[in-house]
Amino acid sequence: MTTTISIDGAAELLRPPTDGLSYLRHNRAGELRLDPSSIAIADGRIAGFERDDGAAVRIDATGCAVIPGLVDCHTHLPFAGWRAEEYELKVTGVAYEEIARRGGGIAASARAFAEASDGEVLAQARSLVAEMLACGTTAFEGKTGYGLSVDAEARAVRLGRELGADRVTGLFAHAVPDGYDADAWMNEVDALAAACEVDALDIYVESVAFANEHLERLGAIAAREGVALRAHVEQFNANRSVPVALAAGARSVDHLACLHPDDIAPLAAAECAAVLLPGAELMSAERTPPARELADAGAICALATDCNPGTSPIVSLPLIVGLAVRRYGWTALEALLACTLNAAWVLGLSGELGSLEVGKRADVVLLDEPISHVPYRFGRNPVCVVVRRGEVAWVRPDAAGRVSA
Repeated sequence: MTTTISIDGAAELLRPPTDGLSYLRHNRAGELRLDPSSIAIADGRIAGFERDDGAAVRIDATGCAVIPGLVDCHTHLPFAGWRAEEYELKVTGVAYEEIARRGGGIAASARAFAEASDGEVLAQARSLVAEMLACGTTAFEGKTGYGLSVDAEARAVRLGRELGADRVTGLFAHAVPDGYDADAWMNEVDALAAACEVDALDIYVESVAFANEHLERLGAIAAREGVALRAHVEQFNANRSVPVALAAGARSVDHLACLHPDDIAPLAAAECAAVLLPGAELMSAERTPPARELADAGAICALATDCNPGTSPIVSLPLIVGLAVRRYGWTALEALLACTLNAAWVLGLSGELGSLEVGKRADVVLLDEPISHVPYRFGRNPVCVVVRRGEVAWVRPDAAGRVSA
């Protein structure tokens, strides 16, 4: 028997301007509604926007903002170990190339992944997923990419499924393994894409990784396999990868710190999301992408943590919201749109997640403060209750009195 829940008396309830939207372009973010309301949940779904006096569980939302469960559409879970020593080297001036020569970078994470048992990898990842849930994340994507061999990449797909990632992305083209050049490794990527159960394929286009011609090839592979194409592009250099990705039908282009000005308008006009990663930008001292320009031009913008052991060991989307507001000149509503409905669309899940609508999966988050305070009280976790799949999944200890059965 499923639980019925009534979330009563929220001061703000974040709703889309109309039901049934797959995404909302960012020049329309101001149309999001913030009205006082209650919300009723039954059979794991949102049943309506009124009190349910007969509900088995009541949640007192007095003074709270109620938002959809947050969606993290770009993480590198699961991985093994951390690289804190590299961070200290980077911030004290050691170049990445030197760190790599010392055995660091993606190769270090690949060694850690190879040395860890399945149980150890999953234990670390589950701990991080629990942290994410406490920060309001109810759905997430995980990527491979720290295998650097055919068998290890296939193992990463399997562990991503065991972890329970809502989407598993084959970032098989993350780095070129020893013993291969990029062209030869792309042949292995092709075979992995055919053999592994993934929801999307991804590639890292950069001077130290793969080129636009490989992105074009991966687009053909993704089309053949019937999965989404995603791409890490323009992180450290303007490689003009966005036009290539758009021509290949990419679902998203991610990073974009060095997006060429001429590519803003085509990206904004396309049905391809700009996934921005302010945590990685801060931790790696990257340039700031033209996020305000993308939003004003009507791009489908999304935000994510980029949770990984090298460049963004961050799990909190409220923290990412605060960074986006400060770095991009976005409003709080623009930032929340980017990690709810639009992030769900990136994963092909916006029919089920990302907004509070009757019939959608009941992933609901209570914040103990107004939405405007989320970026303003930077670094604080405002999440006090999380409902996931229609069940109370997490309650902050000091908010236990809000939940009664």
